[in-house]
Amino acid sequence: MTAQTDVAAAGRRKALEQYEILDTPRESEFDEIAELAAAICEAPVALVSFVDTDRQWFKAEVGFGCRQTPLDQSICRYALGEADILEIPDTRLDPRSMHNALVVDGPKVRFYAGAVLRSSDGVALGTLCVLDVRPRTLTDLQRKTLRTLARQVVREMELRLSLRLQDVLRREIDHRVKNQLQSVASFVRLKAGRAPNEATRRALQEVSHRISAAALLHEELYSLDSGDEVALDRYMDKLGRFVAASAPEGVALVVEVDPVRVTPAQAASVAAIVNEFVTNAFKHAFPTGRAGRILVVGRVGQGELVVRMSDDGVGCDGPLASGGIGMRIMSAAAEKVAGTLAFDTAGPGVALTLAMPLVRPAIPARLGRSGG
Repeated sequence: MTAQTDVAAAGRRKALEQYEILDTPRESEFDEIAELAAAICEAPVALVSFVDTDRQWFKAEVGFGCRQTPLDQSICRYALGEADILEIPDTRLDPRSMHNALVVDGPKVRFYAGAVLRSSDGVALGTLCVLDVRPRTLTDLQRKTLRTLARQVVREMELRLSLRLQDVLRREIDHRVKNQLQSVASFVRLKAGRAPNEATRRALQEVSHRISAAALLHEELYSLDSGDEVALDRYMDKLGRFVAASAPEGVALVVEVDPVRVTPAQAASVAAIVNEFVTNAFKHAFPTGRAGRILVVGRVGQGELVVRMSDDGVGCDGPLASGGIGMRIMSAAAEKVAGTLAFDTAGPGVALTLAMPLVRPAIPARLGRSGG
């Protein structure tokens, strides 16, 4: 093996590691391409083959019966240097294949045609190839189809790589946003401690609390394997424990949410509404050391999430004021997710119900993801 060949093999191995394709399970997206190649080329065998440093490994195979062979049995390795397709009409007459064990022994391969799987960086990774037990050639249509299907294999791999890179970027952004929000919240808390009067101190504490709640959402998003769904039960459990830390003495907060995955926007809206309701209850529902309980219950049914928040505090006379910042925050959060809010002040205490449609059917949270 020459130094140039060594460099090419190392580059190919690095690219294959980046695609995370080797030794993965069979998948219909690749199996169907191999099946179509076999059918169009009228060949009994078709392979989506990747050439590793010491073997060739098959992501998909039709009619071959195994997932890999030693590198010395690979005809595909000779195709890697081709610009287009390597076609060997009779393997017994070609010096690259005439001594191959698959030709001499084994299945007695007599025909080979492989279209190179080339990455967007120009690295030859392997081939989409067809084999036959009789000498032959492909038609022009079959060659064109083989080229097209080979490009489709690479497109599928490139798409998956792009999605993984986007997820890594999203996770890094969530991590940085969480850290920045936590820093801002700490700064605001410091200012609150030095505030000259009680009203300013309370206002700054509320701002710090809201910022910390937003940071908690980004912490949850960072922990996800996928960036598009949040396990709401797990997130609300964390939020509940965070909010409960500032509860007045003798006031308990209980959060019970059905296992369900929602979008980040939905999770943020639910969290904003629950946070406003609970912190408002802490301030007004339990005066002069009164003990009590705040209950947050989320239930999923018929494509809808219903979250009922209630306290057993002193309640209020008449309708709630609608001009406060807390009420505006809750109304905006509900509107963002096409939700509706309904207050109940009949007592005991005050209750608020949020009903919102789920963007997609409810998906139970994965095992082990719903706990705190």
